[in-house]
Amino acid sequence: MMASSYNAKEEDGHHSGSSSHGGPGAMKSKKPDNTAFKQQRLPAWQPILTAGTVLPAFFVIGLIFIPIGIGLFVTSNNIKEFEIDYTGVEVDSPCYNCAKNFSWNSTSSCLCSVNFTLDQPFESNVYMYYGLSNFYQNHRRYVKSRDDSQLNGVESNLRQPSKECEPYRTSEGLPIAPCGAIANSLFNDTLTLYYYPQNGTKLPVPLTKKGIAWWTDKHVKFRNPGGSANLSIAFQGTAKPVNWRNPVYQLDEDPENNGFINEDFIVWMRTAALPTFRKLYRIIQKKPNTTPTLSSGKYVLEITYNYPVLSFDGRKRMILSTISWMGGKNPFLGIAYITVGSICFFLGVVLLIIHHKYDTRSNSAEIPN
Repeated sequence: MMASSYNAKEEDGHHSGSSSHGGPGAMKSKKPDNTAFKQQRLPAWQPILTAGTVLPAFFVIGLIFIPIGIGLFVTSNNIKEFEIDYTGVEVDSPCYNCAKNFSWNSTSSCLCSVNFTLDQPFESNVYMYYGLSNFYQNHRRYVKSRDDSQLNGVESNLRQPSKECEPYRTSEGLPIAPCGAIANSLFNDTLTLYYYPQNGTKLPVPLTKKGIAWWTDKHVKFRNPGGSANLSIAFQGTAKPVNWRNPVYQLDEDPENNGFINEDFIVWMRTAALPTFRKLYRIIQKKPNTTPTLSSGKYVLEITYNYPVLSFDGRKRMILSTISWMGGKNPFLGIAYITVGSICFFLGVVLLIIHHKYDTRSNSAEIPN
């Protein structure tokens, strides 16, 4: 690659900012000092783009990006994923009655079940997600409506939550724990999966609820208030969020998964960037033998319908998915690499044809006098 360069040298003489004649009364010049920096004489380097440098760059980018894109696309397609919508918008949906009649003010849960069939078995660990649509967790006021010090177990913030939590800061004169709109809108549907083998016996699929949250969130950002091993005493004098049925110290019977360190709660508190998102709900561990984690066949998803979404035209779904070294199913990255690589390779071919067809310069041309 050819380039043009310029090496600066300090010029001799007085700086133009100082006067060569006169005493203290002489007027000072407004001209910049005669230095390489102020006179813009610093060393410069500018690449000269020629066909010999540009064309190989286009071909190299194309030859690198296309195989990477194909690999990413194939890897993404090898990930098995099954998704089922259980919102209950359609009249023939099993959850239609629940969706129509349930609200935040309902005192009892609504039960419904959805039957589905897996055509292919799922190997290795299977991850169960719940998905929401048209739910804007990225709204500025929603994202700020939390008290991280309270969630970290700081006693003073437990009794005096941050004003950012308004209007979910206090309830009936008591501080809300956990406060804020994010905690108040916690997803609380209960999903249970059953398998029907050929003999017709209903078998529950074991779901693991631990290990779904980030380690740093579980052990660093979220902590229960200290002072008592009994969480009901630790949270005494606080109120539950408005839309919750139970206080925070009754989220789970397991003391290692209760209170602020409940993993379902921690997963929900990590807000999504887009209005359509999914969050990890449970893990189905791989079986030690060669039996598939989820065999092909008939299944039923039993839902305790606690989370209304029709008021904001939302949708709810359950997703079963395996993962790979690149994460979950996402063909976009592979398609993007293939597209960019193909464009670069195509441009390289076009520019090469133009160069050979229209470049009439002679390498042996004489320099005119």
